[in-house]
Amino acid sequence: MTKRNTQQRRRAIIDLLNDSGEVSVETLAEQFSTSEVTIRKDLAALESIGLLLRRYGGAVPVPQELMRDPVEKVSLRKQAIAKAAALLIRDHNRIILDSGSSTTAALLPELSGKQGLVVMTNSLSIANALRELENEPTILMTGGTWDPKSEGFQGQLAEQILRSYNFDQFFIGADGLDLERGTTTFNELYSLSRVMAEVAREVIVMAESDKIGRKIHNLELPWSAIKVLVTDNGITAQDKQKIENQGIKVICAIG
Repeated sequence: MTKRNTQQRRRAIIDLLNDSGEVSVETLAEQFSTSEVTIRKDLAALESIGLLLRRYGGAVPVPQELMRDPVEKVSLRKQAIAKAAALLIRDHNRIILDSGSSTTAALLPELSGKQGLVVMTNSLSIANALRELENEPTILMTGGTWDPKSEGFQGQLAEQILRSYNFDQFFIGADGLDLERGTTTFNELYSLSRVMAEVAREVIVMAESDKIGRKIHNLELPWSAIKVLVTDNGITAQDKQKIENQGIKVICAIG
């Protein structure tokens, strides 16, 4: 199945969903003469960009109350941040993509123009999306214990595997940005992210400006571990200066 056919099938899935209000994996697999595994990948990819919600055995449309203008703007900001972050990646770079962030997931389409990439991830959905790219990056998985909350592999095995490699860059999102401390998260399992930061030459945080000032109690990465923050142009000059005072390069994407 070519990438073009994949995109055509996914557009057709959205059309069917809009017409019927619900679709099932089994029915879609029969209609498109493909496997249920492929359809689940399609639904996961479409959910990651906000076009549907997966339910057991299928998918339903995104509720109207979740499709207001602010959500549209957030999506555009994420795309702008991803485009700006992708400019930092050179051909043949070895990078890590963390699980659990729709902002880092937005980076995936921007990787298609990069040659010879090696990408490590602890996320099955990211690994599956990487398989769809025409430039065919080399994909590495951490392994470990599956955590449904973060939708990624975690634990000591994952950390051991990571420590056996070295990487150029680590791209990670954030639930919050504490101007004094660093990135914060709702997730209690953040030790793997710290190991990812340890084994990468550059740590690049991708976060929208509305995350700034959110002081969630779990400190994921201190500013001392971070080299670059890619955010949107909604950041205030004062907040930008405070972050730069921590020794961080701040890139403001226009979106």
